[in-house]
Amino acid sequence: MIELGKYQTLTVVKRTDFGLYLGESNAAAQTREHTILLPIKEVPEGTMVGDSLEVFLYRDSEDREIATTAKVPLTIGGLAVLKVKEVSKVGAFLDWGLMKDLLLPYKEQTRKVEEGDQVLVTLYLDKSKRLCATMKVYHLLATNSPYKKDDMVTGIVYDAIDSFGVFIAVDNQYSAMLPKNEIFTKIRIGDTVTARVINVREDGKLTLSLREKSHVQMDADAEMIINKLKANKGYLPMNDNTAPEKIKEEFGISKNAFKRAIGKLYKEGSITITEEGIKINN
Repeated sequence: MIELGKYQTLTVVKRTDFGLYLGESNAAAQTREHTILLPIKEVPEGTMVGDSLEVFLYRDSEDREIATTAKVPLTIGGLAVLKVKEVSKVGAFLDWGLMKDLLLPYKEQTRKVEEGDQVLVTLYLDKSKRLCATMKVYHLLATNSPYKKDDMVTGIVYDAIDSFGVFIAVDNQYSAMLPKNEIFTKIRIGDTVTARVINVREDGKLTLSLREKSHVQMDADAEMIINKLKANKGYLPMNDNTAPEKIKEEFGISKNAFKRAIGKLYKEGSITITEEGIKINN
């Protein structure tokens, strides 16, 4: 059965001036029930009638079934990160190395994409038997990653839910989440992030953090606060009674992390903590 969106090994049935017609087997040369064109510019040198070729099947700009010997990054049910080439009234068009760009309909976007964005997508056939992309890939991500607690991983953000956090495909294939309480900076769908595994759930999904282990992160946070103090003439109107939202806005860290860092600086004699704020010691 000839199927769009997949690589298949087909047999050369007929040669013409504009390309080869391919079928499922030599029997197709006799029945010709379903053949598909491989354009002449795609034909490997020396190919003869009766030879077998591995080709990818899709529809061209005139909506005709067509074959290509090109290596495309995405097949039905697979995953790939593709670049948004153009945005139009019907959706976004992605560059996947073929003459006809791949449509990402608006209803298949987990957020509105823009030209130049990188997005993780899978390939599917719509009701009209056209190949389209979708950013709704959660069900395709694997849960058997080789990673364990405290490993550093890299992945792409493919979805976000305000009440939960952002969802990340580690290595573009493993299911992971960055919880809301671990987010202290703006993260967009399509961003590539490096994070630390803080938990491997029973179902195999990863829970991530953008921060190092607390004792390592505390040193970095303390240095950042000292630099902020120096840039503000040695004083900041903030202490351990400051609202968490204000601390997050100013420093990009949680209130607990802030308290650990200023506690460290206080013990070292680097700062003084007052009812009004913190000041650097000369």
